[in-house]
Amino acid sequence: MDGMTKPSLKDWTGCKEPGDAVLSGTYARLEPLEWAQHRDGLYAAVAGEANRNLWDYMPVGPFEDGAEAFENSLEAIRQLGGWRTMVIRDKATLEILGMASYMRIRQAFGSAEVGCVAFGEKLKRTRIASEAIYLMAAYVFDDLGYRRFEWKCDDANAASMRAAIRFGFSYEGTFRQDMVVKGRNRDSAWYSMLDSEWPGLKAAFRAWLAQENFTAAGTQKASLESYREGL
Repeated sequence: MDGMTKPSLKDWTGCKEPGDAVLSGTYARLEPLEWAQHRDGLYAAVAGEANRNLWDYMPVGPFEDGAEAFENSLEAIRQLGGWRTMVIRDKATLEILGMASYMRIRQAFGSAEVGCVAFGEKLKRTRIASEAIYLMAAYVFDDLGYRRFEWKCDDANAASMRAAIRFGFSYEGTFRQDMVVKGRNRDSAWYSMLDSEWPGLKAAFRAWLAQENFTAAGTQKASLESYREGL
């Protein structure tokens, strides 16, 4: 599609900034970060010596000097980057399990990234984790009218790249020598989902998250990818 035949955006006025709303699903509850309320639980879930591997590929972390230092360091980074961090809880128990942030928020263009995704051990490979990403995407697309939602990661981070594809982000390319992170080169793999793709992605997420898709032991009956392929 050339520039003359692309849909007109002459009435486009931009979008509001994400990150102020509590996002609640069937399994997950996401709350805007409030240090007084969340610090100790979040530190236990994603920081300290036990969780240092979560930060191997990130420009920040691993935050091993206690909860107060964790707050001071991460808050400075959040303010510098304009991040809107969401704390992820198990909706049933309200235990804090991880976090993810809206980053690179470009309201004028309707584009935002989900980044600094830190899933604690109890959150990895769970329905709560998948629903957290679904809720963050649904908020920007359905509630705020964004056009684009991004995922970026170190291209040495195979787990993050697999997660992006599983969640329905499309690979767009790799920015070579994009950063120097902790004394080593980082090539950044870029992924995105668009507003035009969201209805199908949303339907697949909702079908996969349905309680009837899981056994009593919590094992999935069909994969998220299979639901997308069936649409």
